Amino acid sequence: MSDQSVIRIKPYFFIHVLDNNTNVTRVEVGPKTLTRQDHEKVVLGPDPMVMVPPRHYCVIANPVVCDDDGAPVTDEHGQYKLRHGDEEIRFEQDPFPLYPGEKLFGKVSPLQVVAPNSALRLRCIRDFDDTEAKVKRVAGDEWLFEGPGTYKPRVEVQVVEITRASIIKPNQALRLRARKACLDRTGVERKAGEEWLVRQSGAYLPGVDEEVIETVTSFVLTEKKALHLKALKTFVDEFQKERKAGEEWLVTSADSETHIPDVYEQVVGEVKITALNNRQYCVVIDPIDEQTGKPQLGKKQLRKGEATFFLRPGESLENNIQSVYVLAEEEALLLRAKEAFKSGDTIHEPGDRWMVYGPSDFVPPVQVEVVERRKAIPLDENEGIYVRDIKTGKIRMVHGQSYMLKPNEELWAKDLPRAVEDLLLKERTDASEGAPGVDGRDKTRVVTYRAPHNSAVQIYDYKEKKSRVELGPELIMLGPDEHFTVISLSGDKPKRPHVIKALALSLGPDFMTDIVTVETSDHARLSLKLSYNWHFEIDRVSEDDKAKIFQVPDFVGDSCKAIAARVRGAVAAVSFDNFHKHSAHIIRQAVFGVDGGKGATNNRFTFPQNNLVITNIDIQSVEPVDQRTRDSLQKSVQLAIEITTKSQEASARHEAERLEQEARGRLERQKINDEAEAEKARKELLALQAQSAAVESTGSATAEAQARAEASQIEGEASVKQAQLKAEATKIKAEAELLQLKQKQEAEIEHQIKVNELELARARELATIESAKFKKTVQSIGADTIKSIAQAGPEMQAKLLQGLGLKGFMITDGQSPINLFNTAQGLLGGVNPSR
Repeated sequence: MSDQSVIRIKPYFFIHVLDNNTNVTRVEVGPKTLTRQDHEKVVLGPDPMVMVPPRHYCVIANPVVCDDDGAPVTDEHGQYKLRHGDEEIRFEQDPFPLYPGEKLFGKVSPLQVVAPNSALRLRCIRDFDDTEAKVKRVAGDEWLFEGPGTYKPRVEVQVVEITRASIIKPNQALRLRARKACLDRTGVERKAGEEWLVRQSGAYLPGVDEEVIETVTSFVLTEKKALHLKALKTFVDEFQKERKAGEEWLVTSADSETHIPDVYEQVVGEVKITALNNRQYCVVIDPIDEQTGKPQLGKKQLRKGEATFFLRPGESLENNIQSVYVLAEEEALLLRAKEAFKSGDTIHEPGDRWMVYGPSDFVPPVQVEVVERRKAIPLDENEGIYVRDIKTGKIRMVHGQSYMLKPNEELWAKDLPRAVEDLLLKERTDASEGAPGVDGRDKTRVVTYRAPHNSAVQIYDYKEKKSRVELGPELIMLGPDEHFTVISLSGDKPKRPHVIKALALSLGPDFMTDIVTVETSDHARLSLKLSYNWHFEIDRVSEDDKAKIFQVPDFVGDSCKAIAARVRGAVAAVSFDNFHKHSAHIIRQAVFGVDGGKGATNNRFTFPQNNLVITNIDIQSVEPVDQRTRDSLQKSVQLAIEITTKSQEASARHEAERLEQEARGRLERQKINDEAEAEKARKELLALQAQSAAVESTGSATAEAQARAEASQIEGEASVKQAQLKAEATKIKAEAELLQLKQKQEAEIEHQIKVNELELARARELATIESAKFKKTVQSIGADTIKSIAQAGPEMQAKLLQGLGLKGFMITDGQSPINLFNTAQGLLGGVNPSR
């Protein structure tokens, strides 16, 4: 295009032509045909003009300087003057060209439309006078262009953001903060950083210096819920009450149905209502004074049901809501005064203890502490408890009655040694087996022990320093200062000390077994297993005899040792062979001794220390301790067994041969007898066969004839029976048909009777209905009305005849007969016969 000499410029197009002689660029606008000179050059175009439609704008960079008439200004060289680095916003106008140096910044854009409930946040970037608002704007100033409206941009103003209105719903508020000192929309001065609430429902567009922090939702307060608030600083709340910093209070439904916390109110939490029924009470700690509204620190307040209330800030419940103590006849409450107070005519000092007995209900005052709830303890003759007087410290046993502890008494727990606890546990039922010994017993209950039959139990009283012995069977109850004497006896085989522990000592008769090692005079060591029968001989009435039983702590070990010593001494004086032959005699003689007068062995051995009597000794086994002696003894025993076995075998063999010979002779004799019997039986068989053949020939004919006769008889009887059955069947069928016909006729007659009764009832009811209908119709119309209706026809006819001048007339169809007997009477005018 720049090389063409003739340039045709279309309408609304333009070109830039550079004059190389003056280096000045001019603008040529179409429609136009331009003849380019040689020193001219087309540097731009042809380009369309910039068209700004209605409600649009464009930004021109480096705009040309115009005079008051709007014409571009040139310098002395004819070059257009530009505002370099500046911008110009042009709105709706005729198409215009771009002068040399001007540039279209961006595109032609539509004007920004600001919707309702929104605004543009504008910032001034250079000083200018706002003619619309009649305000001088300084760089850095910010303001809002609120909708609805169309915003026309300026080069001095920058659009920071679009601000939209916040919708405040019912029971909501908008929390705002001032960015700097300003006036809010209600005209209230706000300091920088100050916060406040906007509670009015609807759309709220925050000001340019206002910042939306959050939307606060109200708390709905009901009769069962309140709001616990705390003041963050001193201020006047919504209810026009001054609140000090740190003050706490409640807002209930009586104050407001809903509450939106203020900016200086902190929601501590929601408080549920405390409801008490008529069987409940509570103790409020640090109650609020109703007059001053301040907490009474250190005080308590009793509140009884029925009541409902909210716990105020600082108040708390002691042990939550408690039920009224309901005391039965056998119950009581142990009370203790925590501070001095007066109850009726009684003055209680701190620490006083007393009881309230049932039947009644009781609510303890705040000055009183309920120590425990007591019940009367029912005790049988064999049951008891330990009671301790807390004033004197004396402990006593109570049994055989129903007992209620007194205010100065308490249950005392009696501790027993672990060994005694374990022994008592073994004596209990199988249901309590496996439970720990300490936890399986109520320590406040009197310790009881059932002494078995023929046993002795020793109890020691540490207070009186004396013991007593109880003989079984007996139920033993321990006093507060009494303890069982644990018996520790030797056990096992051979005997070891402290193996058996028991509370009751058996008096026998019984036995005990021990293993004793002895040595003979020829140094053969033997192990003897001995069993002793023993019993105690005591006088059950004598306390001294009963006490002597426990004089020897381990009578089993001591007696076994004493007997073993005697046995060892006796065996040491005899040889092995002699002891092996006479062991029982030697041992019994060693233990029981010999009667000096008769020379016979005694039958008992008595321990005078505890009256223990050994009555018998059983030698269960004798075994050599030395292995060689044991082997020799075993060989001799085996040899004796072999000799005895061989002699027994020879005797048995001889006896077997003798028995065999006898059996063979009996067999031969039996065989001969059997053959003779067989021949006799064969002879009888032949005779029977001949007789059978004769009977067979005659019996066949007899049987055949008899069979034919019986068959004929059976056939005749069957025919007779069949005829009888047919006659019975015919009779039954005829009777059934007759009965069916009879029942059918009876049913038809009964049906017709019921139908007739129904027809009669229907006719009767219809007649009743018609009569009632007629009666009600007559009653509704009335007698006078019926009379008027009846007289209306003749009166009207009479009047018609009078109008026509006729004395009478008759209308007939010519077919119905006419009664003229009374006609003459009618013609006479109805003369009254009385006249």
